[in-house]
Amino acid sequence: MNQPPAPLATPGAPVGLDNCADEQIHIPGLIQPHGALLAFAADGTLRAWSANVPDLLGFVPALGMPYGQLPLAADVAQQLRECLEEGADSPTGIEAVIAGRTFDCVVHGNGTHAIAEFELRHVAADALAAFALKAHAAIERLRRQRSIDALLRHAAEQVRAITGFDRVMAYRFRHDDSGDVVAEARREDLPPFLGTRYPAGDIPAQARRLYTINTLRLIADIAYVPVPVLGAPGDAPLDMSHSVLRSVSPIHVEYLQNMGVSASMSVSIVVNGRLWGLIACHHMAPLRIPYSVRMACDVTAQVLAAAVQSIDSRERMTLAEQAAGVRTRLIETLLHEEDVLSALEQHAGDLAANLGADALVFAQQGKLAAHGVDEELAAAIIASLPPDGDEMLHRCDRDEWPEALRPRIGPWVGLLALHYDPATAGWLLALRKEQVETVRWAGKPEKLEKTGPLGHRLTPRGSFDEWVESVHDKAVPWESARLMVADQLLGEMHRASMARHAETERARMQLLAMLGHDLRDPLQSISMAATVLQHGAQPQQLGQRIERSSGRMQRLISQVLDMSRLDSGLGLAMRKIDVDLSKLVEDLLDEIRMAHPGTVYRADIVPAIHGCADPDRMAQVVSNLLSNARHHGSSGQPILVSLRAEGNRAALEVRNDGAPIAPELEAQLFNPFKRMALQNRANRTGMGLGLYIAENVVKGHGGTVAYRYEAPHVVFRVTFPLRPDGESAA
Repeated sequence: MNQPPAPLATPGAPVGLDNCADEQIHIPGLIQPHGALLAFAADGTLRAWSANVPDLLGFVPALGMPYGQLPLAADVAQQLRECLEEGADSPTGIEAVIAGRTFDCVVHGNGTHAIAEFELRHVAADALAAFALKAHAAIERLRRQRSIDALLRHAAEQVRAITGFDRVMAYRFRHDDSGDVVAEARREDLPPFLGTRYPAGDIPAQARRLYTINTLRLIADIAYVPVPVLGAPGDAPLDMSHSVLRSVSPIHVEYLQNMGVSASMSVSIVVNGRLWGLIACHHMAPLRIPYSVRMACDVTAQVLAAAVQSIDSRERMTLAEQAAGVRTRLIETLLHEEDVLSALEQHAGDLAANLGADALVFAQQGKLAAHGVDEELAAAIIASLPPDGDEMLHRCDRDEWPEALRPRIGPWVGLLALHYDPATAGWLLALRKEQVETVRWAGKPEKLEKTGPLGHRLTPRGSFDEWVESVHDKAVPWESARLMVADQLLGEMHRASMARHAETERARMQLLAMLGHDLRDPLQSISMAATVLQHGAQPQQLGQRIERSSGRMQRLISQVLDMSRLDSGLGLAMRKIDVDLSKLVEDLLDEIRMAHPGTVYRADIVPAIHGCADPDRMAQVVSNLLSNARHHGSSGQPILVSLRAEGNRAALEVRNDGAPIAPELEAQLFNPFKRMALQNRANRTGMGLGLYIAENVVKGHGGTVAYRYEAPHVVFRVTFPLRPDGESAA
């Protein structure tokens, strides 16, 4: 205590190029001169004070003096006692009269000390009452706003109305911490900053932290001479994170001077613990704002933050409800639709809206469906994705893509990929275009290395004239709400895929059991025929039986092999040549008439229809449709077959007399396994390999197979292109 007090200044070298970002702005060891500061240790004794205490508070402090022995108002002593006992760091403002002068006193803690700051009040009480009424009206107007833009616009107007600043701007920060001026109230002769963007470097990380924990800062006069904080030699610098008088970084002072600003105030908008926005106030001359008015502005910002959070929560809830509805409908379709890609395509519009995507790509087992993007590019993107990486990955910058793909992706730099079924290479991709935008920076964003007022170092931007820059190769990042929707969608699709795999496995097992049963009959027939032949029976009749039985076995095995190729994603082998389709259908009809003389077939076939097709596969399709018509048609009624050309497409129809197919079975008509058909005596196994394979053959020719009912006929219609686009018949 006998040692003279020493300045508690920040140790170390001046801030330069190498350590600007590490400047310890929370322990400057200095305060602004329009107030005084006292700091007390945990035992209530004085450990630090500002050098202007004797002039402002009228007494000479000394190290170790208990706060109870200082000429402080009783209310101040009470607040200091509570602060020391409870360790509270939140500021508490009270009116205090010391040496006949009225002060606004703010008491708060910093974890180790209780700090009392005194600002000499320069505004009469009746003026403060008028400010309070204005502030109350401003807060009420804020509560009535229903959009974020309206909130910020009204906040800027109301803060300017109650403080008198020349310019009040409302910033909203982006994902990269740059800030857009989205609202502005200003003096008419000042140039507008509305719509400009300030780079993230204008608020370094350590300043951003302080903006979050100390939500209001005033610089009453940029040209102030800072007052040192004194204390015991060897004491650590006083942490002034919550201080209202804390001196400002010289770099920030220079920054404001470059803008022509003489006084400033900032009010933080903190949402969910993050610096969401800022109300920045500028004045072209020194300006003192009373503490009570500043607190009204701080409350306004808190109301604004609560309203922003409420609006954001409401929007998230709406999105979540919409997404839940889409998921429910999608999963229902996935569980009933055999083709996963077809099920996804039915909900493409809703999925794109929920994910905020400009385009979608669905892929599974080597097949893909693209919506809004080129299929060749979609295939290249799918091929580049890691087969065993994260189940969800997202990108928003061209540099995040594999180097080989960067020139090819064009504007599609935003990617959200969901690996919903790794076993079958199932992917759902949401794509976003790059946001090519013209950014109106409030001055060129880079700081410059030059010799400034503080020596050779990194100097804040000297010009705040508008500087325009075009930004390419970046998409809007995927918002947390969209990622939440994607994560929930991924989970539901995982479960649906597992259910489908379980059902497919059951179908495979039943298929193998039925195949074994169906192969037993022709094998037994062949075995019996061979035994009879050994006993000298007539070979002609038995040879026909062996031929029919072996043909049946061959068809069953061929169908299973085809299904296996389709199920594994290999697809059906096709050998397309020029075929006389008319002759192909007529020859098949001749064969089937000989094999089944009891069935009447009537044909309406336009002659000499030529097309590019695989004759064996197309014969497989026609034979299957004729076989179905014979098995399921009414006995004794003819089967009608027609073939004609409709423009560049062949149209084949097979009709049989019969009842309409039940709607629940119609939905599974082209599935390889039909649960609803198990009770059908004509198809007791429930297997539908014929139609399943036929549909895939026709798809391989670029065509479609469709069912309809035209009383009294069940009609199957096949259409496919006679020639690929641009190719003419020889």
